[in-house]
Amino acid sequence: MKVAYLIEPPFNHLDASGKVTGCDVELARHVLGQLGIEQIAFVETEFAQLLPGLACGDWEMTTGLFASEERRRHAHFSRPIWALTDGLLIKTEDADRLSGYRSIARSADLHLAVVRDQVQYQTAVEAGIPTTRIRIFETYERAAQAVRDGHVSAYASVAQAHVGYLRQTTAPDLAVADVPVSEKQPAFGCFGFGPGSPDLRDRVDLILEAFLGSPAHRQFMQRFGFDDDTVDRIL
Repeated sequence: MKVAYLIEPPFNHLDASGKVTGCDVELARHVLGQLGIEQIAFVETEFAQLLPGLACGDWEMTTGLFASEERRRHAHFSRPIWALTDGLLIKTEDADRLSGYRSIARSADLHLAVVRDQVQYQTAVEAGIPTTRIRIFETYERAAQAVRDGHVSAYASVAQAHVGYLRQTTAPDLAVADVPVSEKQPAFGCFGFGPGSPDLRDRVDLILEAFLGSPAHRQFMQRFGFDDDTVDRIL
């Protein structure tokens, strides 16, 4: 069975030996193993290809992504596997002036990076950031590099992804600014499935219902930096 993912620690990344791991990957391994699926091929892709790949059958499942109403028109989604807040990857020197989407909207000289087709683009527009000041990148690494190079002032994504990136990258000049919940509430992420796979989604949900929130799941999530409060959001 093929499962698509993109490099975005702590959700999905490669360990020192080159093996794909992360909280989404390992949760997928657990769930599919419980269903008796032992042969799993994890396919690295870019975010913009996740749903098109499901639609054309390149893979049967994706690791976690936000299940927006628009995306539900093109794919089936599991019950939530996490609920997370947004954050900005910024230069450490900008920590006092960048505190969320609105702080960028207020300054005409600031530019924001997002990854193509991720929900942060629409959030930024709704917060008042002109589209002319939003730069679109294909991968996390390219967007993060744009911050490091000074081509943009911040990169908007899930805050936990930025934390995971900084843990794996020697970047003392970078920091994470948490977006206030007054600007963006935590959003639910789910496994994605092809439009012809509702049965697989339903079987996965049965395993998730029994596992999520259990002591074993909480211990599992702690390995990747998620505390009990974060787990409680999806219960």
